[in-house]
Amino acid sequence: MTAALFTCAGARVDIVTAFGRAGATTVATDINPLAPALYHANHHALVERVDSPRYIESLGELVRAHDVRLIVPLTDLDQLLLARSRRELDATVLLPEADVVERMGDKYLGHVLFEERGVPSPATWLPAEVPDDAQFPVLVKARVGFGSRHIYRAESRRALDFFLEQTPVDSMVQAVCSGEEFSIDVFCDLAGRCLNAIPRTMIESKGGESVKGMTVKDRGLIDFGRFVAESLPLAGPATIQCFREADGRHLVTDINPRFGGAFPLPLAAGSRYPELAIALANGEEPEPRLGDFREGVIMTRFFSHLLLTAGADGSLEPFAEDLPEPLGEAKKL
Repeated sequence: MTAALFTCAGARVDIVTAFGRAGATTVATDINPLAPALYHANHHALVERVDSPRYIESLGELVRAHDVRLIVPLTDLDQLLLARSRRELDATVLLPEADVVERMGDKYLGHVLFEERGVPSPATWLPAEVPDDAQFPVLVKARVGFGSRHIYRAESRRALDFFLEQTPVDSMVQAVCSGEEFSIDVFCDLAGRCLNAIPRTMIESKGGESVKGMTVKDRGLIDFGRFVAESLPLAGPATIQCFREADGRHLVTDINPRFGGAFPLPLAAGSRYPELAIALANGEEPEPRLGDFREGVIMTRFFSHLLLTAGADGSLEPFAEDLPEPLGEAKKL
């Protein structure tokens, strides 16, 4: 079995368990002993902070101890460090090249990269470069971060000046898109060839993460996702966030080079992304299967939980878990 190491595992139980079902031996790491994904892996370990000088060394020890072939980052926190440490880790790191990861981590630099590679994106400026004839409303957005933090909508120049003065983080200004928003979950091989692109609607999101959505087999979005992924290029999973404007143009606002928060939706639609990742780690070259997924699959997310208690050695271990009742045939009232 192929061993896969998940860094900053946090609450991503969905991803860890999906790889386990796909045949991987799962190894999860986090700094927090209360991270629930740790206890859904075959093996888990607490590691130091990402900014610790020993972080990569500690991951390397786990790679050797478990014969890890695949490393999958589950948040943005350590992506650049992992992308720069491929040789030291001696395993397939499921990320694009370090320069692409670095620029994707800064939303303004990402916009500049889009322009360089011919990827359409809404007008975006640094605060001191907003033109006098800019059309309002505009968005003030944090350059670095996730979860839709520090995003403000300015309806006028006065409001823009206010938000730029009050925001506590380094920001940029971006034109507001007026069309329908979509996310496209893509997966590329290590050479940047797009293996699949699965668009989904954004029915509802909270904190920047989709909680309700539906897969759509829209050829324009599928082809656009492939074009964007191969233009950068990406490697492994990524979520492309874009808008379709009234004139039919697609504009990219953000790309996260990792499995997105709505991972269960493309998985349920038949993406087989965990199997593809394992195949890449084993040196295989899967063929593209663009458009090979089930449309009309709807995701609606809910809270769950994990109960822990101290084991004999003082470490935490699962105590009990109340599982939902089996899904039965819905009854009409």
